[in-house]
Parts: sequence; C-alpha cells; structure tokens
Amino acid sequence: MKIIPIGCSALALVLAGCSSKGDIDATGGINAVRSACPAVALPAGTGDITLFDPATSTDANAIDVTATISNLRSTCNDAGDQIVTTVTFDVDARRARAEAARDLTLPYFITVVRGGNAVVAKRIGRVGVHFDAGQQRAHTSGTASTQITRTAATLSQEVRNQLTKRRKAGDQDAAVDPLSRPEVREAVLRASFEALVGFQLTNDQLKYNATR
Repeated sequence: MKIIPIGCSALALVLAGCSSKGDIDATGGINAVRSACPAVALPAGTGDITLFDPATSTDANAIDVTATISNLRSTCNDAGDQIVTTVTFDVDARRARAEAARDLTLPYFITVVRGGNAVVAKRIGRVGVHFDAGQQRAHTSGTASTQITRTAATLSQEVRNQLTKRRKAGDQDAAVDPLSRPEVREAVLRASFEALVGFQLTNDQLKYNATR
C-alpha cells in the first residue's frame, strides 16, 4: 500500500503506472518503460476514520468506531480507448461497545488527479461494515473504479524520444536531464494520472486525523 500526499515529483510521474521500469541500455542510455495506467495510492490523512458518540466530541472516551483502509491493490485494462482501473481495498473496523449486532456504512472516494495536483474526476462510494453480537472487530472490503482516455495519458512521440534518447559520457547533452526542459516536464505532467482512494471525511474528521 502506498500512502502519499496529493502531488508527486515529475520524476516519479515519469515512472508511474501499473508496470514501469528503467533499464540501462548497452550503449549507456536509459530505456524507460512507461505505462498509461494511473498510479494508485492512499492520500495521507484519509486512510483512517473515527466516529464519536456523541458526534460533537473528540474526547478519547467518546470514541465509538474506528476504521482503517489497507491492502490497496488495482487491476488496469489499458487495451482500449478507455483505460479502466479497478481498485480493491480492505476495511478493518473496531467499536467500543460490542453487546449487540450492528451495521454501519462508511463513505469513501476515488479521485483521479492529473499532473500531481489537478482533480479531474471524483466519485463517492459506500462500504458496509457488520459487527456480530459480542464482537468488537469487523472486516470487509470495497471496490472502486475509474476511467481515463488513452489519448490524455499518452505522451507524444517527440517527448518519448527525448525521454528515451540514449546518452553516453562525452555527449554534449549526456548530463542534461530531459525533465529539466519545461516543455518535456509539462508534457509528462499532463499525461500522468493518479487514482487516489480514501475515506470521505468531513472537515472536522480531517482536522482530527491531522492533529491527533
């Protein structure tokens, strides 16, 4: 599971995706393999939710239920014009009082972020949690999916050529990082996407997670 703040460096975005690697070429260059699939992550501060009773309290003695998202995993189908990513995750919950059976629903989101900071789509889902009578803990799983157009996530041939150009010691541009060029960096950012999943928290819940 990857936990990140919203936003990534351009270098990370170049290699982001369902499968990517950089291999050193026999000539001394680097051959970068970049997937059009979005990187999948859990934004910092959104992987936990705490419910209080009464709801207006944030005292430790008033904690009613806590839940955590974990084991984030994804599958990506990039064979067509739409790149479809399906994300599954586990939810583990714990309650303070375990006398009777109980059901509750927790909201979560999946957000598509382009270029590290531009939210281009967001969906809200809900996952049901069931506690058996006498049990403090419960486990369930959730699923979310998103789509990205292939053209938006594809680098132009010109940019790909600059990123994968073989560079050897002694060449004039051997020590020049192609991402130092604004036009290359901007093109990579525009074509780089993340699918972020977390609990849909209120402002008070976000503040609690940030300050506890």
